[in-house]
Amino acid sequence: MKILVATEKPFAAVAVDGIRQVIEEAGYELELLEKYTDRKELLDAVATADGLIVRSDKVDAEVIAAGKNLKVIVRAGAGYDNIDLAAATEAGICVENTPGQNSNAVAELVFGMAVMAARNMMDGTSGSELKDKNIGIHAFGQVGRNVARIAKGFGMNVTALDPYCPDSAMEEAGVKPVHSVEELYGQNKFVSLHIPATAETKGSIGYDLITRMPKGGVLINTARKEVIDEAGLRKALEERQDLKYVADIKPDNAAELTELFGNRVFFTPKKMGAQTSEANINAGIAAARQSVAFLRDGIDRFRVNK
Repeated sequence: MKILVATEKPFAAVAVDGIRQVIEEAGYELELLEKYTDRKELLDAVATADGLIVRSDKVDAEVIAAGKNLKVIVRAGAGYDNIDLAAATEAGICVENTPGQNSNAVAELVFGMAVMAARNMMDGTSGSELKDKNIGIHAFGQVGRNVARIAKGFGMNVTALDPYCPDSAMEEAGVKPVHSVEELYGQNKFVSLHIPATAETKGSIGYDLITRMPKGGVLINTARKEVIDEAGLRKALEERQDLKYVADIKPDNAAELTELFGNRVFFTPKKMGAQTSEANINAGIAAARQSVAFLRDGIDRFRVNK
């Protein structure tokens, strides 16, 4: 059997070595397709693959149709909105992610941006400290739990909202649960977004919620740009000159926001949450292990499609 690793943005060399070791020790063949620029390269390579490992590469219905032997697709990372789950399910292909492998990397980036925002983007003016400030975590998954851990190290007061997580799990982590978005945004000077982009969440964070934030509020988005109502964000920033928005996902109106609001907004040049050597290695090797486990033993612990 063959497992294809197709990455426009390649894994680190040490990660590739680890992936190769896992796959070849299982008796399978590894094929690498790195830094490809032509979509046809991916379509041709996937045609003979039994397993496919990707990062942020788009795996749509056309790619899935081209992978006539595909049995499993593993996204090396937590998010999987780059994969057409319905098409994979229809084709009988298992889709998995690698939750938790990038969590600390993303959480640390949250605080890099939080400190920048609190210190006025390091522009030389007097800023504020994180200690004793309130931070709300919107979704208490693996990343959210790491954000809570780091926030407590800063001496912050931590609350979280997640209807899928029991209050007891939050309380055990020293986090106060809240039960409405209005409460989360209304009580916290800092809010860190970790919700996925779904039909329910797309465009759900806009003017009404953002303007509920206390004076000097900072909204931090390391999740998905699609969850932000960009027109509502712009309106909130116009009306509330004390608010800031920092994100690991550049919005479609980034140039406009930067021109209008200067250092009250900040966007990384590309999505960087998982861009650490440690996360790169962890996610890649986890993806290889999960691919082998499915192909060899039918184990689908991290399946995300039905």
